[in-house]
Amino acid sequence: MASLIMVRPGRDWQSTGGLFEWTLEYLIPRLGDTKTADWLRMVVAENLGSLWIPDLPDSGKEEIYALLRSGLVAAARDELPEGPGKGDALAQLRELVALTWDDC
Repeated sequence: MASLIMVRPGRDWQSTGGLFEWTLEYLIPRLGDTKTADWLRMVVAENLGSLWIPDLPDSGKEEIYALLRSGLVAAARDELPEGPGKGDALAQLRELVALTWDDC
């Protein structure tokens, strides 16, 4: 199943459900904003398959952008299983990070 993260208005990122869930699971324990972390937990638990970052409170939004930029790809390189799809998954995560910048 395909999943979607609306990163900024007019900029969305699509991935497999597994990579989407891994991305949210990466964010949840790192978020200081508990309301945003709880929302992401619910998205994962209910298998909603989409996240609209622009709809989150400003503090949660900016924290998510910072977390994605600061360690998502490195964590994926370390944590995702080796295999023929890993390179594609890392490329997709790099695309997600690029979408977080205002001037993208």
